[in-house]
Amino acid sequence: MDSNSQVPEATYSTGARHFHWWTVALLAIQVPVGLYMAYRGNVQNIWDGLTNTLYSSHKTLGLVILLLVLARLAYRLVHGAPADEPTITWWQKAASHATHWSLYLLLIVVPILGWLGISLYGAREVFGLFTIPALAPQNMEAYEPVRLAHRYLAYLTVALAAMHVGAAVVLHWIIRGDGVLARMLPWAGKRR
Repeated sequence: MDSNSQVPEATYSTGARHFHWWTVALLAIQVPVGLYMAYRGNVQNIWDGLTNTLYSSHKTLGLVILLLVLARLAYRLVHGAPADEPTITWWQKAASHATHWSLYLLLIVVPILGWLGISLYGAREVFGLFTIPALAPQNMEAYEPVRLAHRYLAYLTVALAAMHVGAAVVLHWIIRGDGVLARMLPWAGKRR
């Protein structure tokens, strides 16, 4: 290799990047739909066709996200991930791994809690076209703690995702100029 050539950065595979960005896109839709749905139903007490469409959309997207994340996790376990960026410290690696695996866990647990919640509430119909299988029999006493867990863990998911994006863009790309962001966005490259 001559002195002008560079070693290519370790990036995630095309498949892994697609799984990542599909998950991001679905969450970018799911979060506002869920917030607006809850506001219309629980705050404004409006139970019309739009609210029902929002609830059906939220249920459908939740199941799609669950299946996508399970497929993504299986893909990662089979294909692995690139080695850590060599310039980051041990604690940054530890924080990165903890954040990634926490996001995987939350992206599985939050939809399952939502599914359990609609099972307990008895609201499993989607768009009037089909009924989602129940995870548990209807039980209004058990519903409320499950709903709250779903809600607060969803907030935690958004907070961790924001921290993940902030670290990748602000710390690694803008401040350090290293190759962390390029692992998922190869065109970003190193800045330094």
